[in-house]
Parts: sequence; C-alpha cells; structure tokens
Amino acid sequence: MKLKDVLKDIDIIEYSGSLDNEVTNITSDSRILEKNGLFVAIIGYVLDGTKFIPNAIEKGASAIMVDETVSISDLSVPDNVCVVKVKNIRYQLAIASCNLYDYPSKKLKLIGVTGTKGKTTSTYMLKSILEQKGFKVGLIGSIAIYIGDKKVEEMDRTSAESYKLQKVLAQMVDEKVDIVVLEVSSQAMKLDRVVGCEFDCVLFTNLSEDHISPKEHKDMEDYFNAKLSLAKLSPVVIYNSDNEYTARIPSLLPEKKLLSFGMVKKSDISAKDLILSNSGVDFTLLKEQEEIKTHISIPGEYMVYNALGAIATACTFDVSNNDIVNGLKDVRVFGRSELVPNKLGLTIIIDYAHTPSSLESILKTVKPYTKGRVICTWGVGGDRDSAKRPIMGEISGNLADFTILTCDQVRTEDPRKILSDIEVGLKKTNGKYTVILNRTEAIRYALSMANKDDIIVLPGLGSDLYIEYMGVKYPYNERTVIHDIIEEMLSSSEEKQEA
Repeated sequence: MKLKDVLKDIDIIEYSGSLDNEVTNITSDSRILEKNGLFVAIIGYVLDGTKFIPNAIEKGASAIMVDETVSISDLSVPDNVCVVKVKNIRYQLAIASCNLYDYPSKKLKLIGVTGTKGKTTSTYMLKSILEQKGFKVGLIGSIAIYIGDKKVEEMDRTSAESYKLQKVLAQMVDEKVDIVVLEVSSQAMKLDRVVGCEFDCVLFTNLSEDHISPKEHKDMEDYFNAKLSLAKLSPVVIYNSDNEYTARIPSLLPEKKLLSFGMVKKSDISAKDLILSNSGVDFTLLKEQEEIKTHISIPGEYMVYNALGAIATACTFDVSNNDIVNGLKDVRVFGRSELVPNKLGLTIIIDYAHTPSSLESILKTVKPYTKGRVICTWGVGGDRDSAKRPIMGEISGNLADFTILTCDQVRTEDPRKILSDIEVGLKKTNGKYTVILNRTEAIRYALSMANKDDIIVLPGLGSDLYIEYMGVKYPYNERTVIHDIIEEMLSSSEEKQEA
C-alpha cells in the first residue's frame, strides 16, 4: 500500500520525501520492523522512539512518523525515506494501522471487556459460551491470543498496541472468525490502542481501587472515565449493577442499549442459591423469568459475577440456556484461582489477585473450606498505587493464618520499600507473618511448612511467566518453581532415609 493511503484521514503537519513510498508493515518497535515498514517514533514515558530511527532505517524502513515536538531537519534520514510529522502520534498510529489492514473490526463482531477485576476470566467464559452456540471465536487478552482452540501467541500485557491489534484482527478476518472477544485496559484507552475499532458490545465488569499512580491515573474518577470511554464506543453496554461505579452507567449513557447483571440490586441477569466450594460454585441463574441450574468450575463468589457478565453479554448473541450451562461448566483460566497439581498432595492456588478487593475475595473464598491454615505468599507490584499496600497487608493479616511477604513485579522500585509499606497494615493485625524477599525462597518456605490440611495461596503473578526487576523481565513460571522445589524436597527426603 502507498504511504499516502496508509495516512488517509491523518492530518500531516509537514513531511519530507515521497508519500508514494510502499508500506507493507507498521510498528513503533524498531526491533520487529520489516522491510518497507512505517516506523512510528513515539516519545514515551521511558523510551524516546526517535533514538531508534537509525535502527529502523537499517532494517529497511520506507517511512518514519514523528510527533510535533520533533524537527524533521534535525534527523539524519536518507532521501528515499519519507518522514511525516503529526499531532497526537499514538492516535495516528492507530488510524494508520486501521488503514493498512483495511479496518478489520468492521468485518466481524467485536466485544470489548473492561473493568478492574474479572476481565480475563470473563473473556474465557464468554468465548466458551459463544463457541457452544457454534460461533468461531477469537480472543485477544492478557494471557494469550486465540483463534478458536489454536493459541496464536502468548501475551504479556492486557491490551496489544494498536498496530498489533489491527494485524491480529485482520488475521482473524482471514481465518473466518465470527466474533472477537477483546480485553481492554484503561491504559489502552488512555494510549489510543483501540482507536478505529468498531465495537458491537462492551462488558464493564466492575471498578475498584487500582492503577492510581503518577504513571497511570491521578484518581478514581480519571480511572473510571478511561474505562467508560470504551463503553461510549459501543451501541450495547453490559454493566454490573452492584458496583458503585458501574451502577452509574444508565444515568451517564442513557442513549445506549443497556443490560445489567448482579446479585444484590435488581438486574436483568442474576443468581441465587450459591453453593461454594474449593472446586467451584453451583448457583441458580435467573434470566428472563427462568431459573437455570448452573455450575462453574472456578471457586469464589466473585466468579459468579464474572459468569453473570459473560452470560449477559452472550445473550446479546442469542445463545440458549444449554449453551450457557455447557459453556461454563468446564471453564478454567490459567493463573486465575488455578489449582496446581503436585506430588505432595498439597492444595496450592495461583491467582492474579493484586488489589485489596481481589485479595480479600480469594482469601474469603478458600478460608471456609480449609481444614488447616491458609498460608498466603505474596507481594505487590512496584511503580503502582502505593496506597493499597497497607490495606492489603491488613486484609492478609486478618484473613490468612500465616503471611509470607515476598517480591512480585517490583519493576524499578526498591522491593524492601514495597514490603515495608505492606507491613504497616499487617502490624495492625494479630496475623503471623515473615518476610522473604526472594520469591522462590518464599515459596520454598511455604511448601516446607504446609501439610495436606493447609492451603497455600500465591496471589499476584497469576498468568505472568516472568518477574520484572529493575526494568528487566526474567523468565519465571510459578508452576515450574513449585514442581522443582517439591522434587528437591522429595529427593532430599529419600537421601535422608537411605542414610
């Protein structure tokens, strides 16, 4: 495609070179640029994309896009490479990506899922229900990209960059996908990653304290409005009537077709008679004056909320009760209330809980069904909302029988400072705890002290397969760590017996 066609509907401040240059790919990451690519040099929070222009040219870039702060004349660019200056470069990157891939979201049904908690689980539940109906479903989320049962790629962030998103949507069009379920973060909205997407339906799961920091959102209203901006893009909005923020949606978006779900306030989709256990939840689904016996194989009352949101969304695509029941009964999500099989026969749960409400939910879920102790091994991420740390410490101190504080995704923050902040809350309780900075050693300690009546809860990493420390992501799979430690424990036990 000619560069001028890629730049359709984009206001160009100035340019040098030819707009007739051929463009076959687009990216803001020079490492993955291919020949005849458009390199979009974003000046971000950490990296200055203009520093990577020479690398992009070396890779065969045919065009460079820069923002209004950059002087084209100051750049050392060959005459055969076109340089284009624009305003709001992230927005224009999204539009250019839509142009290059011919607006793929117009050629299939697109569902956006947003909220603080439950996005990932809801997308998997929704995908499963829709597949029971017979749709071919694509999923783009924080764990992976799927086309039907085929995993296309693993992901390390909630929402893909706009150029990646449009490329994947185009691939899904080519593979005859009917419906795409897309997980959308508030950062994705703030950074214009879904600009140009045409949504048919949006599910807003809930909103609670999270992502309040200098690099994210200044306060809860800013956070809410970022999420709400996604709902504004869709003609149909599904919302949680029991959440104080999402319950405001009818008054804020009265022109939309709205469908509510909840268990406290009157809702279009509801549930009653919950029977909770460590292996899942049985409940009665209330839908259009019908009562349907339903089971989900992931424990926790909050999982019923996720199921209700998924059900309400799926109902807009004319699914049957059997589709719903069969779609939910065997759903499992990597890193979400995930039971880890092991040779010691211990009950170990990996979960993504990283907010006060999600930590409280997972601990309240497991505590009634645990004969022994709840051993909670966790930390919180660095460079994020620090106000939640003592709150979460107090929750763990009150609900867990023993807390092991350890590192999570510390990013660029001092891990000792993070754990010290958590201790402020822990010390307000009578909860027993210890601090072990190294996560592997913390898990080892938990495994060594546990017996078969106990339950070990590992909140935080969830589906993350890395630990980020000082800007570097190191491979880290908690399941592998648990397996290897237990193998060492068993081997050591055998050696002692032989001795």
